[in-house]
Amino acid sequence: MNLSNDSLEPTTAEEELPQNSSPPTTNNSSMAEFYRLKQNLLLATLVLAGIIFIPVWIVYSLNTALNYLLGAFVSMVYLRMLAKDVERLGQQNQRLSSNRFALLAGLIIFASQWQNLHIMPIFLGFLTYKAAILVYLLPSTLMPTSK
Repeated sequence: MNLSNDSLEPTTAEEELPQNSSPPTTNNSSMAEFYRLKQNLLLATLVLAGIIFIPVWIVYSLNTALNYLLGAFVSMVYLRMLAKDVERLGQQNQRLSSNRFALLAGLIIFASQWQNLHIMPIFLGFLTYKAAILVYLLPSTLMPTSK
């Protein structure tokens, strides 16, 4: 009976599968889902800002509504920066940067120094991205899809 070393070694499922077959498919699927989420959140933020802008203009003034719109615009920039950080996190295995917080701090400092800008509407406009997250999250939580 002639047994070679090759026949004595146990084979595992990892050796039978070609390398790089499963993880990139999962990774590509995850990244595609991430990009859809990013686009949906940006769109929801834009729509909410447009919807909220009109009642603020009617109830308060155009100046207050434009302050709100400035905050909503900065929230979209913040959301894009956050998405880029999350995307880099998956690729380079690093921590999230804190540059995004400087954006909000700079906006509040700028608003406090310029007479025509009001801090409260700008800050509430900045929180529009959080409302967009809730708008996106609530339907998916309350009505889960079966896969």
